[in-house]
Amino acid sequence: MPRKRVRGDPIRGHQRKTMAARRIGGNNQCACGESRPMALVAGTKPVRCAACLRRERGQSVLDSHHVAGKSNSRVTIPVPVNDHRADLSEAQHDWPRETHENPNGCPLLATAACIRGYVNTSDHLLENLNLRNPEVLERLSPFLIERLGPRWWVGTEFEQFAPKRRNPIAKR
Repeated sequence: MPRKRVRGDPIRGHQRKTMAARRIGGNNQCACGESRPMALVAGTKPVRCAACLRRERGQSVLDSHHVAGKSNSRVTIPVPVNDHRADLSEAQHDWPRETHENPNGCPLLATAACIRGYVNTSDHLLENLNLRNPEVLERLSPFLIERLGPRWWVGTEFEQFAPKRRNPIAKR
């Protein structure tokens, strides 16, 4: 059964993205190809993303992301600035305000924030590291078949990864 993803107010999320896009103006893409409105820096001409702007200034393109939010934990991880702005911090805006801000330091809300932060970070890594891999492999397979033949892996180190098949003759 697929996991049900807990989301905040989708209308509010859309409003945040729309407002960010309006701040940027007509050209909504950096020269590097970044087009997520939250990653683009308002007032830059030509439009620049946070990473390109930092590179131009000789600054680090990594941010320290408070996985559970500053109010709940001191734990940080280094993440690319554009992903921090457009994905991870944006995901925290979907959390209940009381959990994110935790004004009284409630240990239950801090634990909830740790779990939410872990899930958000895990989802981010899954989407950015793993989801393209199947497509790459699925495109590579016909390429290798065309170049090396339909059983190109036989006699190579890749043969160990081939699925084990029953002998069709043995069934008779």
